[in-house]
Amino acid sequence: MMNNAIPTLLIVEDEIVTRNTLKALFEAEGYAVLLASNGNQMQEFLDKQAVDLVLLDINLPGKNGLSLAREIRDKIDAGLIFLTGRDNEIDKILGLEIGADDYITKPFNPRELTIRVRNLLQRTMKVKQQAEQRTEEILKQNELNAAEESSISQHFNFFGWQLNTDSHQLISPTGEAFQLPRSEYRALHHLCTHPGKIQTRQILLEKMTGREFKEHDRTVDVTIRRLRQYFENYPETPEVIATVHGEGYRFTGDLQA
Repeated sequence: MMNNAIPTLLIVEDEIVTRNTLKALFEAEGYAVLLASNGNQMQEFLDKQAVDLVLLDINLPGKNGLSLAREIRDKIDAGLIFLTGRDNEIDKILGLEIGADDYITKPFNPRELTIRVRNLLQRTMKVKQQAEQRTEEILKQNELNAAEESSISQHFNFFGWQLNTDSHQLISPTGEAFQLPRSEYRALHHLCTHPGKIQTRQILLEKMTGREFKEHDRTVDVTIRRLRQYFENYPETPEVIATVHGEGYRFTGDLQA
């Protein structure tokens, strides 16, 4: 079973015998099971509680399973398996195109079905847990960054420019003040606190957003380009942020007290 959480399955099936058979089968496996006989009942469950996987028939009263699958994909990020008597290649292709993770036809082998469900849940719940953990880490890091920024009251002066850590403003040699967006301020602040040292894109992205750097992510490059535009409007300003090819960026300003 996955960690300590009990996965919740929603079975959408209009045949009462099949519905009860599936309920008994998956409860014996240790899952929490919800039963719906049509699309309206399915929507009521989805509105009220979290569901980890939906077992969906295609032949249903009212909206059929293919239409309901689109609504499921628009509403929740859960595993989705078609369990249906329609052994039709077109239906199968349509179901998979809509976003179903699997397509099983009746009559089904109970052992095979429970294995497929278990394998799918292991994948989807692991991804969900990793996403939740990463989001938690980002929020904590952002809180730490905010606390660090609020506790340090100082100004960085270089080439006649000033980065004001209280107001998050970049002030030009002529006194023009630019209110920096959060990502630009955090990038420049980090560069200023590490003058002369190469800062990789991964480090800068984590400081700016809390995200992990992935290949082809251009967020850092775009932010550095925007920062450079402030200085480029003052041609007398020497290079402030140097590119270190293949490694990252380096702050080259002459910091003064």
